[in-house]
Amino acid sequence: MIEDLTGYIVSATQLTLLVGVVSTLLIAPFGIALGYVLARRQFRGRALVQTLVALPLVMPPVAAGVLLLLLLGRRGPVGGFLHDTFGIDIVFTWWAAAIAAAFMSFPLLVRAAEAAFAEVPRRYEQVAATLGASRARVFFSVTLPLAQRGVLYGIVLAFTRSLGEFGATIMIAGNIPGQTATLSLGIYSLFENGHDQAALALMGVSIALAFVSIFAAEAWLKTARPGSRP
Repeated sequence: MIEDLTGYIVSATQLTLLVGVVSTLLIAPFGIALGYVLARRQFRGRALVQTLVALPLVMPPVAAGVLLLLLLGRRGPVGGFLHDTFGIDIVFTWWAAAIAAAFMSFPLLVRAAEAAFAEVPRRYEQVAATLGASRARVFFSVTLPLAQRGVLYGIVLAFTRSLGEFGATIMIAGNIPGQTATLSLGIYSLFENGHDQAALALMGVSIALAFVSIFAAEAWLKTARPGSRP
């Protein structure tokens, strides 16, 4: 597996980025919408929803992987339906890795979005509504732009979290080189087999990806502050 270390690193990096991007795209609409609802609406069961959303942050990742495996496996309700109806198998594919990453990073996006929307003054929304703007237009033209810094930071946190997902991923996607072996899985596999130098190389790439992602987001957020110029 490490005769071509460069090829292995490139493959794992590409797969990790693919998983990170897809998982973030999967959760972005739902995370932003749920964050807005939790920030703006008071309803019965709100505390329960917040607890369920935060659960992946505190539960063992391996347990989350088992839960997803039971759900998406051929004998599971979702996996069984997809297999029997469309002949699609999710488990042990890169899609499984993306779903695992999405599940584990979802709470970070929701928490950040909720906090961002909660800080938006409602009077701006009320003024826009009195001028005849629809609820959707108020959201997209007033609320979301004012909350964009916090929302974007939540998206970046979710993306970087997905880059390092391990526990749930190895349960539902396995560790198949070139197919499901992301950087985090590769690091574990290489260390386990005594290839310390190769594992350290993958660690460096993984840390660099996370650093660049956060640094770029911080730089963008700095230019996006009110009154600042790009």
